[in-house]
Amino acid sequence: MSEDFTGEQKRYLEGFFAGVAAGGVSFNDLAAAPAAPSGPALDDLTKEERIKRELYPFDAIEQLVMDARWNSKPDAESVFRYKWNGLFWLNPVKDGYMCRLRIPGGVVKSYQLREIAAIASELTTGYIQITTRNNFQIRLIEPKNCPEVLRRIQGCGLHSKGAGADNIRNITMNPCAGYDPHEIIDVRPLVNELATLIIGSKEFYDLPRKFNIAYDGGGLISAVEDTNDIGASAVDISGNTEGIEPGVYFRIALGGVTGHQTFASDWGVIVKPEQLNDVMVALLRVFIQFGDRTNRKKARFKYVIEDKGLDGVLLEAEKLLKFKLTRLAADSAIQKKRAFSQQGHSHIGIYPQKQDGLVYVGATVPVGQMTARQLERLADLAESYGTGEVRLTVWQNFIIPNVKAAYADTLAKSLKKLGFPCETSHLRNGFIACTGNKYCKFAASDTKGHAIAMMDYLDKRLKLDQPVNVHFTGCAHSCAQHFMGDIGLLGTKVKSESGEGYHVTVGGGFGENRKIGRQIFSGVAFESLGSTLEAMLKGYLEKRRADESFHVFCNRHSVGELQVTFTA
Repeated sequence: MSEDFTGEQKRYLEGFFAGVAAGGVSFNDLAAAPAAPSGPALDDLTKEERIKRELYPFDAIEQLVMDARWNSKPDAESVFRYKWNGLFWLNPVKDGYMCRLRIPGGVVKSYQLREIAAIASELTTGYIQITTRNNFQIRLIEPKNCPEVLRRIQGCGLHSKGAGADNIRNITMNPCAGYDPHEIIDVRPLVNELATLIIGSKEFYDLPRKFNIAYDGGGLISAVEDTNDIGASAVDISGNTEGIEPGVYFRIALGGVTGHQTFASDWGVIVKPEQLNDVMVALLRVFIQFGDRTNRKKARFKYVIEDKGLDGVLLEAEKLLKFKLTRLAADSAIQKKRAFSQQGHSHIGIYPQKQDGLVYVGATVPVGQMTARQLERLADLAESYGTGEVRLTVWQNFIIPNVKAAYADTLAKSLKKLGFPCETSHLRNGFIACTGNKYCKFAASDTKGHAIAMMDYLDKRLKLDQPVNVHFTGCAHSCAQHFMGDIGLLGTKVKSESGEGYHVTVGGGFGENRKIGRQIFSGVAFESLGSTLEAMLKGYLEKRRADESFHVFCNRHSVGELQVTFTA
């Protein structure tokens, strides 16, 4: 290379480097900084993490299209990657996909309902299910129809992007946000803002494991926020001597995973509404940085919290924020929280809105399942009697808001005729069921079919004057959150005619009644389940104190005492 320089250039460079050396600077000082550690070695990562690194899941869309051309079954790696587009391969139970949507806050419009119904009717089995994250699922989709399903979902303004696997699941909120006269704050703008950030940012599509977020603005109907990885609950701060500006804030709870028998823990901070989503994003980044990618069983956010502690997570979050978080004890007297019990079925029926002359009408969808024809008719009713809007709930039901009070009874009659009764039933309104083994390979029992059978069986034999929640879940993933039900039923294999049965827990709750249920019976065959539940509820009615709820009754007695009472 020296041949390329003139003599004058050489002398200049020699003098320059001599001067640099005389100043005490060496070439080592100018070398690039060593690369920062990039986390665990590839061999230490879980199989799922290695699959993500071999081909980014959204880049697998080309393979999805090729599968569609030949109507081909996906290979094992594609089964995992396609979940990024909300597609779940159902084999070995069925040869086809389930598609889960993303509907932030459960707010859906009538034209979207019609398109979902058309997709279900034309390209699937024609059934639609409301999930326990105020969302929709449709199934059974052949590989050849997947690209068309995705295109049509996006075409009506909805998404399935990131609806499964290691992503932020559908954001939940109070189903009556903006309408409830008792709420502290309308959380819809916050939900929509965060949903936009998530959907549009590649950063939030490579988490160590799935992540749940819920916003609760107070009011009559809970968002069950304490079962989420992050739950934000509105509080009203009054005048005080602690130097905190009065107004509306959110308390943050972290690490809820009821399938792991854990409710979210209060973080000890309050956040202004305009700063809340900054905190949400910071916490997500803490999870991305510190979540375990070497052990899927320890990859949820709750294990980051267990490792670092709530204070450690706070310190890491503050490193990513431009402001300090305000500490406030959970039992501080300067804050006003929701003043209503959340254990009942308070969204079923007709209730006044904060808007004069308008009501919302809540209806029951048995175990969250409906047909395409029912969904089409629901869209018609929402337009005819409301403003074309429907709110899905985490209880697998729905609400039609903005109904003129004079028309509410007529709407309720139409909904009942359609198969969605609006009358309060302390028994039937509280049944929740996951997908079950008809479509889910993990489930040990037909949860939806069994739940409907138990509704009919018990409704003929007893009447309740207090609401009771009964949660059917098919496996330990606990999609129906059996540990927080008054009665929780976890599917299991048993020696019986059907081969299907349940472990029975009681006394679970959420909100101010938060409690992990205790198991009282093991391996109850489905053939005996009706008589078992009947004995349990009748035992409660006979032995309870005046106006005592099933939740309180169960938690007032030991497991042994309950076993005697419920089998007498």
